[in-house]
Amino acid sequence: MQIRKTYTDINPELLYAEIKDFALKQGLTLGENKQETYTIPDESANFISRGNLTFSTKGGDCLRIHIVGSKRGETKLMIDADEKLFPNEKLNALQEDLDFVVSSYEAEE
Repeated sequence: MQIRKTYTDINPELLYAEIKDFALKQGLTLGENKQETYTIPDESANFISRGNLTFSTKGGDCLRIHIVGSKRGETKLMIDADEKLFPNEKLNALQEDLDFVVSSYEAEE
């Protein structure tokens, strides 16, 4: 299953930290934990962040998270979940926690 969300004017590092904590709360083990920051061309005071997280259970990798965005503007979140290893009820609980904390930043479609 894949979840895609777009947020406006949220610090991508905050989103990264929150989703990491919520996934750990679901009993997952953190694998890849990589966050990078880049300057935006012609705007040395603005930055874009990119984060990748993977989580696993005893059965293997079950959750992969990608975050790309900037503090001013859009931040994109993509969650890929292996439904066999990470059941829908756990994914729904993670999404509910995330929505409770950052839904006010979610872009209107």
